Amino acid sequence: MKATFGAGCFWHVEDLLRKTKGIKSTQVGYIGGKLPNPTYEEVCTDRTGHAEAVQVEYDPNEITYDELLKVFWSNHDPTTLNRQGPDIGHQYRSAIFFHNEEQAQIAQKSKEELEKSGKFQKPIVTEIVPAPEFYKAEDYHQKYFQKHGLS
Repeated sequence: MKATFGAGCFWHVEDLLRKTKGIKSTQVGYIGGKLPNPTYEEVCTDRTGHAEAVQVEYDPNEITYDELLKVFWSNHDPTTLNRQGPDIGHQYRSAIFFHNEEQAQIAQKSKEELEKSGKFQKPIVTEIVPAPEFYKAEDYHQKYFQKHGLS
């Protein structure tokens, strides 16, 4: 099965998900913008509308979509609009790009439960939207932390 998340710089998110039990493959890329086949430099202008994202293939017998969402929620700040830490821009937004109606419902329920939990003092601004076309990022971005001994 496929899942796609935006949670700031895709290097960290990819590394985290790659190490999660049940994840079969990861790739980083760009999603949710208006320009076909954008480059990293174009996305960094904050004019294409794309988010840096990680798309994973996972085995639902080893990890559920709900469990993936728990990893997503617990490893970034979903209350900061277009920002994660020092990274600022629309490409760093918090987003769940669902691939079917079941994922949409699970994601919405997960977000509502997190809002009710009181874990965050500010409103959660995470988008939950249908997954449009995903454009794979340049090879030097793939498994960046692993390639550079940061993992």
